[in-house]
Amino acid sequence: MNNQDAIDLASLLCSRLCHDMLSPVGALSNGLELLASENDPEMRQRCFELLEQSAKISTDKLKFFRLAFGAAGGFGEMVEVAEPRALIEALVGESKRITVNWALAEAKLPKPAVKILLNFAQIGLETLVRGGTLDVGVERRGGDYEIVVRATGPKIAFDPVVGQALQGELTAAELTSRTVAAHMMGMLAEQSGGGLQYQLSDEALVLGAVLPVGEGLIG
Repeated sequence: MNNQDAIDLASLLCSRLCHDMLSPVGALSNGLELLASENDPEMRQRCFELLEQSAKISTDKLKFFRLAFGAAGGFGEMVEVAEPRALIEALVGESKRITVNWALAEAKLPKPAVKILLNFAQIGLETLVRGGTLDVGVERRGGDYEIVVRATGPKIAFDPVVGQALQGELTAAELTSRTVAAHMMGMLAEQSGGGLQYQLSDEALVLGAVLPVGEGLIG
């Protein structure tokens, strides 16, 4: 990757993060405007509740992005698996339409594995437009970390172009803010000596990663 490609990649990722943060931050701004012009005590209480909700969503998203895309300097090379689990549960929020099932055989994971796990979960959740189930599994088998995220539901809204980005089939010029995160996960897996794959059907999307323990990962 040349310097221009790296700059373009960073720009696309920033666009993606800004897009995802626009809604909760915009809700905060709107709530403050309503609060400033509202005198009814009941309505003011409602405004405070909306502000609190929007602030929590904003905070949860920032924490997610920090570990999913950032250097996450507050963590060591190995991250307690409870951290990504809490971030994914916060991403689901109080949705009654999505159930998350966990099969986490490891107490700690290397940062690259955590980043891929978080991004797989986000992709899976985004496909469940009518609700469904998200199954999240991680285990170390022999010399590999294996990560599987399966999204099942009545409608799976997955753009195959995202799958192409995961598998490194898009050029830098073909990337968009929608596919850049998937592309980065593919690069991360390749750098770690592993690989990503996906399977799509009418009822399910399955995302898988194999990351060898060794260079780029801490065993």
